[in-house]
Amino acid sequence: MFVQHRKFSTLMLATTLLLLLVIVGCSNTGSGSDSSSAGPDQAASANEITMSWPRDIGTMNPHTYNPSQLFAQSMLYEPLISYQKDGKLAPALAESWTISDDGKEYTFKLRQGVKFSDGTPFNAEIVKKNFDAIMKHKDTHSWLGIVGVLDKTEVVDDNTFRMTLTEPYYPVLQDLAVVRPFRFLGEAGFPDDGDTSVGIKEPVGTGPWMLADYKQDEYAIFKRNPNYWGTAPKVEQITVKIIPDGETRVLAFEKGDLDLIYGEGVISLDAFQQLRDNDEYVTQLSDPVGTRSMLLNSSNPKLSDVRVRMALQQGFNKQAMVEGVTSGLEEPADTVLSKNYPYTNVDLEPIAYDVQKSMTLLDEAGWLLPAGGTVREKDGQKLEFELIFDKTDPIQKAMGETIQAEWSGLGVKVNLTGLELTVQIKRLKANDFDLYFWYNYGAPYDPHSFINVVASPGFGISETLSALPMKKELDDQVHAALSSTDETKRQELYGSILKTLQEQSAIVPISYIKKTAVYQKKISNFIFPANRDENPFVGIELSGK
Repeated sequence: MFVQHRKFSTLMLATTLLLLLVIVGCSNTGSGSDSSSAGPDQAASANEITMSWPRDIGTMNPHTYNPSQLFAQSMLYEPLISYQKDGKLAPALAESWTISDDGKEYTFKLRQGVKFSDGTPFNAEIVKKNFDAIMKHKDTHSWLGIVGVLDKTEVVDDNTFRMTLTEPYYPVLQDLAVVRPFRFLGEAGFPDDGDTSVGIKEPVGTGPWMLADYKQDEYAIFKRNPNYWGTAPKVEQITVKIIPDGETRVLAFEKGDLDLIYGEGVISLDAFQQLRDNDEYVTQLSDPVGTRSMLLNSSNPKLSDVRVRMALQQGFNKQAMVEGVTSGLEEPADTVLSKNYPYTNVDLEPIAYDVQKSMTLLDEAGWLLPAGGTVREKDGQKLEFELIFDKTDPIQKAMGETIQAEWSGLGVKVNLTGLELTVQIKRLKANDFDLYFWYNYGAPYDPHSFINVVASPGFGISETLSALPMKKELDDQVHAALSSTDETKRQELYGSILKTLQEQSAIVPISYIKKTAVYQKKISNFIFPANRDENPFVGIELSGK
């Protein structure tokens, strides 16, 4: 990439000494950068991993969102708090913290001796500078609950940082564990005016990796951070090749050009199954990272009756559909949130598949099948809905077609509309839909982010639930749970909220989404991160290393 090319003319009268100098000069041409500057096709180190990603890694700004990719941001930038398995919160850049009795004041003791990748110190001043840059654009980050309640931040001393809230908000630590925006850029990365929303000068973080080379839409090369405060990665280098097409990605892996394919939806489930059946490779499935659900918009008069919503949920064979569409790689979901989040291990009665009961409920709700007709009617209206889905998602399309066929047997007509994802999301937020495929956020966002959108207008979920007769009570319980400082009370509130949602059938759980990983046998100690958005490279080893 940085190699310079020079032309030398043949000099007929050159002396032996001059010829020697020319040869030496040619051997030293170049940029003076390390070997990574030659790009990913250079002679590879024996201690590196090459993986692919469908999109460019982006600007690597820790305080902004798309197009920057979460896994890459998490390689460079670290949080104060780390989210671990089973929802455990562990020290990261903060080695300890205290919370005032009223739940409004958080004081963090920062880990001493930490340096950014350029060798500059990590301290309370730079923490505050990052917080100030983020909070300068509160509207951009208002989706995260802490942003709405953060009142002020202060530097107590070089290694102590304090923040004060306007009111108690229990998920503060979980919000600080997410990959963006509350992670820390070094001083050298800040623009002159300190406003990172317009961009950064360079990606300088405290994480175990640093960006060594990059060519937009082609590759990114990460090397170990020599100043990393923690245990250094066992792998020296991670090369990320940008391959937008899933089939091309699989072919590159089978050819040996890739060591690892990892993520959600990065290859088709059929391709994953084929690679899983090949003994030359190792495959893994993660625990559930989210729930694939369908929203039944209760603000639609036809769906405002819980009997209709319950009939629809009971009227399709979820088990058969999930096994057929996902080749059994996803599990049928009985609850809106899987039980591997805090507060969600609640005993809820599953809604069983029962066609006869479904038809009885529709009859009771007054939706009757006219003689010779195929679609139920009531007060001159047909029981007909539009199901909108992401037209680029083959799983949504296949599931939509299955539901369309099964509900047709109930006398319910479903019209499928495939949309661009951006249009689909716009219609969700505008409450302009009947039926909609939706996913929760995963760890460390849930369960608190999930119940937050249940009660907070503007995201589409609260509006979906608006016709529930107990909606105000549900909203009050959500607000109480998020502000409660009593662990037992909080668990009771979560149990009640999840029970209400289960019984009301406005959010129909379909399947539990899992991450997939396929890798060459030289890789060992691969572990899925507990945080859905973190990178998976911590602890990976290579044969003989």
